[in-house]
Amino acid sequence: MNLPDPLKNIRIVMCTTAHPGNIGSAARAMRTMGITDLALVNPKRYPHPESQWFAAGAMDVLDAARVCCSLDEALAGVSFAVACTARRRDIATPMVDARAAALEGAGLARVQKVAFVFGNETYGLTNEEVSRCNLLASIPVDPEFFSLNVAAAVQVFCYELRMACGGALPAERPPQLAALSEVEAFYGHLESTLVETGFHDPRQPRKLMQRLRRLFGRVRLHTEEVNILRGILSSLVRPKSRTRGTES
Repeated sequence: MNLPDPLKNIRIVMCTTAHPGNIGSAARAMRTMGITDLALVNPKRYPHPESQWFAAGAMDVLDAARVCCSLDEALAGVSFAVACTARRRDIATPMVDARAAALEGAGLARVQKVAFVFGNETYGLTNEEVSRCNLLASIPVDPEFFSLNVAAAVQVFCYELRMACGGALPAERPPQLAALSEVEAFYGHLESTLVETGFHDPRQPRKLMQRLRRLFGRVRLHTEEVNILRGILSSLVRPKSRTRGTES
């Protein structure tokens, strides 16, 4: 059975946002991470042209955004809510960092709606708004300068959510190591080329080939690399061969 995309079950809620540009920037941040459910609680200025300018193409998120009169309305249908704040509160709600909150939220989002709630740019979330949430989450920042733009905070949480939902870049397929026979053929080609160019005198080897073997052996040559090196060697002697052929 194919499980639903948990990112589709994640809602970003922005409460009493003052600057319309922050709404647009948050929509853009969400869209880049594959999160599209946005709810706005009593925004000060919305809709507004600046929201569209800052969204930079994420108009589908803005067009689908719901403007709500209360946080309770914005959390309709949500089973688990995280209050995102920069400061600790003297309340019973447990507090974790953004990564831990994203991991828990992403796990629950596989089967139900979850929300991440952000407050006003100046005073953040009220204690009443925090009390509506199940978990308190904060971004670990420099304690001497903990002021973070709300749209930037949305970006950090959305990134962590995407990673928690398995959105990491797929590991690249490792290149194939060259077979020992291919490497030996390369060493033979290298030695013959060095002799032909006059760099290596087989009558006085002075351990040259041993040292070259040690040098190339440290890098664990891949098949493609061996082919490149042999192509370079061939190009070094080919012009001389053509010259000899012309003179004859």
